[in-house]
Amino acid sequence: MKILVVGNGGREHAIVWKLKQSPSVTQVFCAPGNAGTGLDATNVDIKATDIPRLLKFAQAEKIDLTVVGPEVPLVAGIVDEFLKADMKIFGPTKKAAELEGSKTFAKELMKRANVPTAEFRVFTNAAEAISYIDEKEHTERFVVKADGLAAGKGVVVCSSKEEAREAIRRMLLKKEFGDASTRVVIEERLEGEEVSLLAFVDGKTILPLEAAQDHKAAFDGDTGPNTGGMGAYSPTPIITQDLIDLVVEKVLVPTVHQLKKEGRPFRGCLYAGLMLTNQGPKVLEFNVRMGDPETQAVLMRLKSDLGQLMLATAEGNLDSLESVEWDPRPSVCVVMASAGYPGDYEKGKPLRGLEEAAQVPDAKVFHAGTMKVGDQIVNDGGRVLGVTALGDNLAEAKLHAYQAVKCIRWDGAWCRKDISDKAAGR
Repeated sequence: MKILVVGNGGREHAIVWKLKQSPSVTQVFCAPGNAGTGLDATNVDIKATDIPRLLKFAQAEKIDLTVVGPEVPLVAGIVDEFLKADMKIFGPTKKAAELEGSKTFAKELMKRANVPTAEFRVFTNAAEAISYIDEKEHTERFVVKADGLAAGKGVVVCSSKEEAREAIRRMLLKKEFGDASTRVVIEERLEGEEVSLLAFVDGKTILPLEAAQDHKAAFDGDTGPNTGGMGAYSPTPIITQDLIDLVVEKVLVPTVHQLKKEGRPFRGCLYAGLMLTNQGPKVLEFNVRMGDPETQAVLMRLKSDLGQLMLATAEGNLDSLESVEWDPRPSVCVVMASAGYPGDYEKGKPLRGLEEAAQVPDAKVFHAGTMKVGDQIVNDGGRVLGVTALGDNLAEAKLHAYQAVKCIRWDGAWCRKDISDKAAGR
């Protein structure tokens, strides 16, 4: 099979790397890719949002399967255009991708499907939203979410009413996230531990992947602003097989069934962000693609042929595959970021020590925000690298990951130092 991977982040590099190991895959292209995908595959200079050019390339190269990494082209309808042209593609249609494209749609669909989630209200008027906050007598804790896509930054977890009011003003009055924040969803703030469960869905069969836990907050101890994710580890002791079965039964099956019922059949990767509350797991959000950095941690442990898994998902044949094989060893992914992230940051700083990091046992450096300039690799984004490693136990996986991190330097590089520590106490 010849495969085209669409996107340029750490998730896409991990997908490219794993596909290259698939016995069924002969060639992998990545559009537009980054400095790392350029080492493991052939980069194609086409933006992930340029759907007509991506389709033209796939047809010209006789691509057997296109795999879409990021949410923006999915929400824009890339899958619909490829299917119209009779091209196989991994990912949901535009209608099904609205599950991530609109928080309002997702929350209302969960309500119709009886999927456990936080209580919520939707507002387009700032004064009405603030009035709703003020009237709540028994809580100071809220979550304010921009309705549309905001690159993982449109969610503000508030510990006081003033924080919630300020988040509402930023989104509805100052339009901080542009069109994405013309509507906001205000939720009760759930308490508990956050986990992610990814599953391949072919329209009728649901195949959960190994569980991972993301670290959304910027700084150690889960403090600071929300980011796209500062690291992940897999498996997670908190997610037992019983819990996976419960999430499939109470969350994934009813969601997939409701989408089908409403004429939006889902194929691709369905990602449930969950809070483990005292009342059981509740959905924080759905994504309609593989998570980042969870993908790096999860694919590090996959032993089965990813090409066959993705093709079966796209063709609706997941039930015909044998069981998926996983490396029993845990993995840890540490995100290295640019100075200033998740706010403003400078690009173009040369990276040093990548070759040394590659020598660390059981480690792989996945590139995210990088590009090649002449002979140098420079930072080109907020999250720059996802340094991922395996170990015989979680402590060893963490040790290997941070050994590789220590090899790498650029002006302003930083990372969290506590990725996977949540599991240590279990």
